Amino acid sequence: MNRTIHILSVIPLEEKHKKLLEAAAPEGEFRFRAPVGEALDPRLPFHDLIDRPVLTQEDVEWADVLLGNLSPQMLSGTELLWVQTGSAGVEPYLKPGVLREQTLLTNATGAYGLAIAEHMLGMLLELLKKLELYRDAQQNGSWGSQGAVKSLFGAAVLVLGMGDIGGEFGWRCKALGAKVIGVRRANREKPDYADQVCLLEELNGLLPQADVVAVTLPGTEATKGLLNRERIARMKDGAVLLNVGRGSIVDTEALCDALESGKLSGAGLDVTDPEPLPPEHRLWKLPTAVITPHVSGFYHLKETHDRNVGNIAENIGHFCKEDPLKNQIDFSTGYKRTGT
Repeated sequence: MNRTIHILSVIPLEEKHKKLLEAAAPEGEFRFRAPVGEALDPRLPFHDLIDRPVLTQEDVEWADVLLGNLSPQMLSGTELLWVQTGSAGVEPYLKPGVLREQTLLTNATGAYGLAIAEHMLGMLLELLKKLELYRDAQQNGSWGSQGAVKSLFGAAVLVLGMGDIGGEFGWRCKALGAKVIGVRRANREKPDYADQVCLLEELNGLLPQADVVAVTLPGTEATKGLLNRERIARMKDGAVLLNVGRGSIVDTEALCDALESGKLSGAGLDVTDPEPLPPEHRLWKLPTAVITPHVSGFYHLKETHDRNVGNIAENIGHFCKEDPLKNQIDFSTGYKRTGT
C-alpha cells in the first residue's frame, strides 16, 4: 500500500508478540489498547492490558485495521478495511450494518484446534469412564463402583464440522481406535483420519449409528437448532453428546430430558444456551452433564496464544502486500471461504 496503515490491536499481547506484529508491518502505525471493561484472569500468562491505554471510539475511527474483538456497536459506521478477530466465531460481525460490504473479515482458524480438541477428548474420556460420577462420589466419601464403562476403541464418532477443531478431534479419536465419520456442508477430499465423510443433509440417518456426536460447527442461521428434540431422539441409546460449537445448535431442554431419562449417557458442554448458564438451571444438577464455561479456547493454553498471534502477523504481511488473506469469511454463510 502507498500510505501508512493504521492498525489497532485489542488482543492480549506479550512484548514478543508486539514486536512480531510490528515487524510484519514496518511502515504501519500501531495502537495497542485495552478494550473497555476488559478484565483479565490473573491466572493467565499475560497482563499487558493492565498497562495499556483504554480504548476510545476515536481509536476505532482512526483505524484502518482492527486486530481482535470489539462490540458490534463500536464498529457500526466505521470505515475499517479489515477486521481480524481473535476468535474462530464471527457471528456478531455478520449482522447487517456492523461492517461495510467491502470490509474484509478474517478469523482465528488454525489457532484453537489443539486446545479445544484436547478439551473435548478429556470430556469424552471422563464421560466414557464415568469419572464425573466418581468425582461426585468422592465429594461424599463414597467408596463404590459406578458400574460398567465404555471405550473409545471401536466406537463410532460422528464429528459435525471438519475444520481445524473437528479435524484435530477426529484425528485424536482415530488414533485411539475409533471409527470417525465426518459431516460437512459440501463434498471435499476425505482426510486420512476419517473413515467416512457425509453431508449435513444425511445427518438424520447418521445419528442412530453414532456412539459419540461431537459438535464443532459455528453458530449460523443454518446451524441454529440443528440438534433439536427430534434429532436428539434419533440418537443412539446411551450415546454421548459433545458441544464446543455454539449453544444455539442444541435444544437445551431436549438435552436435559434425554440425560434425565438415560436416553443419552452423558454430555460434555463448553457452550450452552443460554450462556452464561444461569445458576438455577437444571442442567447444572444433572450428574451425567460435564459443563465448562466456554473456556476450551481463549488463551488458557499458551500455545494457542502464540499460534494466534503468529497467524495474525502472517495475515498482516499479506494485507500490506495486498495479497489474499488467510481465513477470509464469506458473509453469506459465516464460514471460511474455500482456499483461504
